[in-house]
Amino acid sequence: MNTQGRVVIPAAIRKAMGLDGTVDLVFRYEDNVLTVETIGDAVTAVQEIVAGYVPTTGSHVDDFIADRRTAASRE
Repeated sequence: MNTQGRVVIPAAIRKAMGLDGTVDLVFRYEDNVLTVETIGDAVTAVQEIVAGYVPTTGSHVDDFIADRRTAASRE
């Protein structure tokens, strides 16, 4: 690390990660470990976590509309 806090990612690692200099990176620091991943990989990981909470059947739009109609009928 240089005096300005910059870190150079070695060419072999950039190549292995598929980095070409135009990719946004996400840095995560936890338990004294710094993790670097592409924003695409970070988004994919979050989508996989969220997918466990989303029903795989039915229509979310239809469910939402039905909920809104039920709420409106109570007003």
